[in-house]
Amino acid sequence: MNWLAWFRRKPSLDAAQAATLERYRLLPEPDPAAALRTQRALVVDVEASGLDPLRDRLISIGAIGVRAGLAHHDDAFEVVLRQEAPSGEANILVHRIGASAQLEGRDPAAGLLDFLAFAGKAPLVAFHAAFDRILIERATTAALGMKARNRWLDLALVVPALFPDQPEPKRGLDDWLQRFGIENYDRHNALADAFATAQLLLVAIAEADRQGFVTWAQLSRLQESQRWLSGARRVF
Repeated sequence: MNWLAWFRRKPSLDAAQAATLERYRLLPEPDPAAALRTQRALVVDVEASGLDPLRDRLISIGAIGVRAGLAHHDDAFEVVLRQEAPSGEANILVHRIGASAQLEGRDPAAGLLDFLAFAGKAPLVAFHAAFDRILIERATTAALGMKARNRWLDLALVVPALFPDQPEPKRGLDDWLQRFGIENYDRHNALADAFATAQLLLVAIAEADRQGFVTWAQLSRLQESQRWLSGARRVF
């Protein structure tokens, strides 16, 4: 069965899985007016079968919790989702999740339910978050019949707004990590990338606090203004 057929079929969940999904649905939304430092955020990174989030397959998720100015090693999650066919050799050379690991991965419904149970309704944070968000939402819709409903924050928008002196061509994740002396112990491993991005989030939260952006709502508004400005720059 190909990915498109898997995406279109109606998911079949057992009673325990349906109950887990219902518990996620009923979780309260975090207060957007709460201080950034008092809430748990979840920094997420994914590996996929390619670079097109609308067509390619979600292979793995790595996530780490951030709260009270720390990235918590004991609040971490990682899963490889079972694939019906492994991704291509060139793709495997990037993320190093081999064919056997993909074929023997976690059942997608079970793995994604584990992720939702771990994440709760915490805000999800990523660098170029649209890529991660679309892949996760497509996968949860296909496997569970419901999109993940968490709010997202995109550090690719927020960090340049907080540190506007970085040259435009040098605004990729690796550029920002290098600027702040953040090491990534295993690039293109989802959990390692999430941990490195979590350290970048902590830098952003400290600078946001210094500039008077102290709540998630304020940081979200900064994100949207940066999104609008980025669109305007592309138009002109």
